[in-house]
Amino acid sequence: MPIDGEQALPFAELVGKGPASRLWTGQSLFIDPHSVLASAAGAGARVPVGTSVALMPLSHPFQAALQARSLAALTGHPVVVGLGTGPEPFVKAMLGSTYRSPLGAVREYASIVRALLDGQVCASSGDYYSARGGLPPMDAPACELGLGVLRPRMAELAGELADVAVTWLTPPCYLGETIVPALARGAERAGRPRPRVAAVVHVSPDAPGRDHVRTVLSCSRPHLQAPHYADMLRGAGVPVTPDDLRGTTERLISSRTVAVGSTEEILTTLFAYREAGVDEVILSAFGIQAEGGTEASRHALGAVLDAVAAAERPALRSPA
Repeated sequence: MPIDGEQALPFAELVGKGPASRLWTGQSLFIDPHSVLASAAGAGARVPVGTSVALMPLSHPFQAALQARSLAALTGHPVVVGLGTGPEPFVKAMLGSTYRSPLGAVREYASIVRALLDGQVCASSGDYYSARGGLPPMDAPACELGLGVLRPRMAELAGELADVAVTWLTPPCYLGETIVPALARGAERAGRPRPRVAAVVHVSPDAPGRDHVRTVLSCSRPHLQAPHYADMLRGAGVPVTPDDLRGTTERLISSRTVAVGSTEEILTTLFAYREAGVDEVILSAFGIQAEGGTEASRHALGAVLDAVAAAERPALRSPA
């Protein structure tokens, strides 16, 4: 959640020069994430980007499609436009009432965005979102539709509609046993390929004086206090105790939901996500950023990326 236009540039550099493939940003109420990514592109950081996830109540689906295509044109790369409903209190604060059917609202919103990004003219009238018209033709890289996914029913909907399912704080075992099969069911029902899975994973490499539990808790406290995240984690076998969030965070670590510790421990966790069917791991150093600032989080991400690259590099063979 950058608070000035230059704060994203060191992370964009990790994508432009290193093994990372995309710069992701979460929803922020400090500086709009689309503005941050556009600013970075204007400063020369023209790299693939994605939003994880932009909250639907903040903009009409027409605006969401326009913002995504604008970023594709400005960066010169495909954009993942990740969308999510946000928690119920936020939805009510923005719209005056909660969605009677969150799945229905997401279906309507995502279908409009999908049609607009595909160059179609919309004539959609729904219970929550309506749109008539289309975006004018423009030569720009493709945009991919992403949906925030926590539980099986939303995963099935993403399987029907999305190119990418974006997850947050989801244990690898839960992804492999519950979410990926649900995505496959939805995709099969719609007669289309299963969406890719992009999982946000909080990282905290060992460092002098660093308390991993405190670091992870600083970036996950609001989610651990949200009923839908608590429900998902309990279903995944990670009990959430509201009056003992440190104990809950320790269970996040032991279940490999977050990647903390030595290089070997972090790689073990990241590869557990790959084995669960995750196609793209989004490394989040948000906790380190909150505690130590940009230099500390950029250093931590660079170290993790270097370790991943080294682990995946083919072993050099000696001459026979």
